[in-house]
Amino acid sequence: MKNGFTIIELLITIFILSVGVIGIYSAFSAMIVFTNNASDQLQAAYLAQEGIEIIRNIRDTNWLQPEGWTSGLDSCVSGCKVDYTSTGELLEVFFPGDYLKKDNDGFYRQMADGDPSKFQRKIIITPVLDQEDHAVDVVVEVSWDKKKDLISEGATAGGECQDINCVQIQETLYDWY
Repeated sequence: MKNGFTIIELLITIFILSVGVIGIYSAFSAMIVFTNNASDQLQAAYLAQEGIEIIRNIRDTNWLQPEGWTSGLDSCVSGCKVDYTSTGELLEVFFPGDYLKKDNDGFYRQMADGDPSKFQRKIIITPVLDQEDHAVDVVVEVSWDKKKDLISEGATAGGECQDINCVQIQETLYDWY
């Protein structure tokens, strides 16, 4: 009786190990794709919530003005982009299609000097039909450029909100002052 392995046994062993290594590699690459997608969705959700907070801040500031609580927000019916200036004052920008920029401090801003990010934020404000003078619906859509991956086709920011690269938040704001 000889000690050792035959060539058939070695080939079977190599095949089994290869299948195991390829399986582990595939699981890791899928995990990286899922993690990247989750990170983009989380960032988009935070940017959408920030959009709601900006509109809420404009509403609260408008209560101190004689023009009315929706002053400056009337032109957002077809969509607008609103942001703060570098000094913290509110600035309204009405040119949809621009990407948010990441400034030197790591904050995403509409009108900042810095590198363009892959995110776009669109804010749509419409009066509530039965309470036109007392309530508005605010919809914030944040979309991002998504590369093609193992799971889905790629998509670009802007345009129609798609499930694979868009987060949408809606809130109703009231004139309760």
